[in-house]
Amino acid sequence: MKQNKKIAITGGIGSGKSTVSAILKRKGFNVYSCDEIYSKLIKDSAFIKMLSDEFGDILSGDNSLDRKKLSAIVFSDAKKLERLNNITHPAIYQRMFEVAKDNGGVNFFEVPLLFEDSAQDLFDEVIVVLRDTEKRIEEVIRRDNLSREEVEQRIKSQINYEKSDFAKYYVIHNNGDFANLDKQLDKILCKI
Repeated sequence: MKQNKKIAITGGIGSGKSTVSAILKRKGFNVYSCDEIYSKLIKDSAFIKMLSDEFGDILSGDNSLDRKKLSAIVFSDAKKLERLNNITHPAIYQRMFEVAKDNGGVNFFEVPLLFEDSAQDLFDEVIVVLRDTEKRIEEVIRRDNLSREEVEQRIKSQINYEKSDFAKYYVIHNNGDFANLDKQLDKILCKI
C-alpha cells in the first residue's frame, strides 16, 4: 500500500462502519472516527457556546451539551441540520487530519456523512458499507435505544444508499456474518 494514503469508510447509520473500523484496528491499521472527534469537540466550552448561540436551549443542567436536545432540534428541521453540519463537519475534518498527519502510512477514517458533505475528494479511496435498511433500523434501535421513527428520520436525513451508484468505490455488503465481512475487507485491502 502507498504511504500517506487516506481512506474513508462510510455508509448509512447502522450499516456496520464501526465494525469494519474495528476489524481494521485489529489488523494493525490506524483508524480515526468522526464520531470520536465530535465527542471530544463537544466538550470544548467555546464550541458548545457557539452551538448554543446558534440552536438555543441545548444545554443540560451542568452547561454541557445535551445531545438529545440538539438532535430533537436538528432532525426535525432540514435547514437546522444543514447548519449544524456546516458548523461541525469542517472542524471535525480539520482535527481528524491533524491527528492523523503525524502517523504517515495508511490511515482509515470512519466518516458517516461523507457523501452528504461532498467530502469524498478529500480521500484517496472510499469504502462504502451497505446493509439492508431493515437490518440497519433494527441495529440502531438496539444500539442507541431510539424509536423506529427516530431511526427512520435519521436515515431520511442521509443519502439514499439503496439507490446511489457506488461503482467507482469499494463496496462491502454487510448482510452476512462477521467472517464474511472480514473476507470482503481482506479482498479490498489486497486491491488497495
